[in-house]
Amino acid sequence: MFLSVFDVFKIGVGPSSSHTMGPMTAANRFLDLILSDQWPRPAGAHVAALKASLHGSLAYTGIGHGTGNAVIIGLMGEAPDSVDPDRMETIIAGVERTGRVTPPGHPAYQFQPKDDLVYDKKTPLTGHANGMRLSALDKDGRVLLTQIYYSIGGGFVVTDTELLAMQKQKKQASSQKVPYPFASAKEMLAMAASSGLTIAQMKRANEEVVRSREDLDAGLDRIWDAMASCIDRGLRQEGQLPGGLKVRRRAKSIHDKLQEEWRSNRLNPVLANDWLSVYAMAVNEENAAGGRVVTSPTNGAAGVVPATIRYYLHFHPDADQEGIRDYLLTAAAIGGIIKHNASISGAEVGCQGEVGSASAMAAAGLAAVMGGTPEQIENAAEIALEHHLGMTCDPVAGLVQVPCIERNALGAVKAVTAASLALKGDGVHFVPLDAAIETMRQTGNDMNEKYKETSLGGLAVNVVEC
Repeated sequence: MFLSVFDVFKIGVGPSSSHTMGPMTAANRFLDLILSDQWPRPAGAHVAALKASLHGSLAYTGIGHGTGNAVIIGLMGEAPDSVDPDRMETIIAGVERTGRVTPPGHPAYQFQPKDDLVYDKKTPLTGHANGMRLSALDKDGRVLLTQIYYSIGGGFVVTDTELLAMQKQKKQASSQKVPYPFASAKEMLAMAASSGLTIAQMKRANEEVVRSREDLDAGLDRIWDAMASCIDRGLRQEGQLPGGLKVRRRAKSIHDKLQEEWRSNRLNPVLANDWLSVYAMAVNEENAAGGRVVTSPTNGAAGVVPATIRYYLHFHPDADQEGIRDYLLTAAAIGGIIKHNASISGAEVGCQGEVGSASAMAAAGLAAVMGGTPEQIENAAEIALEHHLGMTCDPVAGLVQVPCIERNALGAVKAVTAASLALKGDGVHFVPLDAAIETMRQTGNDMNEKYKETSLGGLAVNVVEC
């Protein structure tokens, strides 16, 4: 099993990898499909208009998550990793004013969001909780082409036929030819023992099958640069977050107080936790505002990994760029195993699949750069994931703000604690990581749908919106 580090860590815009990046990418793919010869175009027929419908979790929380705006921007030909977040409101306003989308290389298509973008809460699509249907019509309103897409978490998008193929492939041996094709933590540890390599070294060897060492390192550095820039921007911004909850940004004021304490050398027994929390909150406040973030492994959980890397740089004198690369490679290895055997999607398994997975990845990465053995690294990931099991996804008003921002801070704290506990042991532990992952999958299957990113239960219905 091979999932690239660049599939786990994707640069894009907030507030949600499933609800923003995925639908934007689906819209891009549909535009490409329209121009292709992969569908039976009737003789003389020309696409004149587009329609989109959102289903399941995308329908229930799409307004709060900005899903409709993501579809509009995607149909304008903008991609998650390159769109300028500061231009998005202007792009959307232009489409609403003209009733047209004008993607590069295409004629103008009719698309009036208030009529042609439907939040369909009554018709779930069977493949996944995050479903959407895109259609192309001729000038007389006849449907020429329809395609179903599923946003399956972490910015990944598949068609209905691709989803079936993925499900079939999971039951078969992986066809990807890499030197260390571990599909489970047990296989990963066995390969590390037989090869004498670290988890990061095995992951690097797998990545270098498809790209050069130089390209790999440049890509890893680009990921961290995007993460670091997101932290820094989040620490500078003030004011209320968009969406109507009137949630104030807090990262800057907390950071200012921490800086003052740092300069004065005042004793603070929870100093490390404070720094971890403020770094994570800075990222997720940026995400909530629609800024540029990195899926880690999702946007809703994007603060945990960057926070623990910045913590590593802040508090460990031997921290360096090579350590950051090893951290990311190790974290990606753990994230790939979780995605392959369970899910990283809040709409599938609740927030245990988002912040829980992120915390496991962060704990593994931190344990690796602090000198942990493969067994200690696996133990760190297991501890972090185990103590997120059962966590629901219940965003108030469908916004990725409450409890999401603080939840990332606590996920980072748990990651550091898990790494510390694991490093103080010898790697032998009672619960294997694979068992924790399987438990998360089963728990997600049993979890009531109202706790899986629909905002129909939990905090979403018990907190009075102001």
